[in-house]
Amino acid sequence: MSQDRISSRKKTSAPAGGYHDLKPTIWVGKQGMTETIIEEIRSQIKTRKTIKVKWLESVDVDPASVATESGTVLLQVRGRTMVLGDSGSASGSRPRNI
Repeated sequence: MSQDRISSRKKTSAPAGGYHDLKPTIWVGKQGMTETIIEEIRSQIKTRKTIKVKWLESVDVDPASVATESGTVLLQVRGRTMVLGDSGSASGSRPRNI
């Protein structure tokens, strides 16, 4: 690949290794996505800027609606795990791996 093509690639907001090393800080249990969990996401995103949320297989979660409700940006979804970012610091980033 030519040097021109390499330098013209767009950079993403994800760290070089992705979000693999980020540990989940919120686990959604059998009650599903409650208002309490949404509030906890809002609280954690203020201090951490990026958080990982996991949920049980038996629970139906829509990551896009969770991001909308919590006022965050959906950065990545893989299986039953989503990564959410602060909407102020992640401007211009797009969802990945959805």
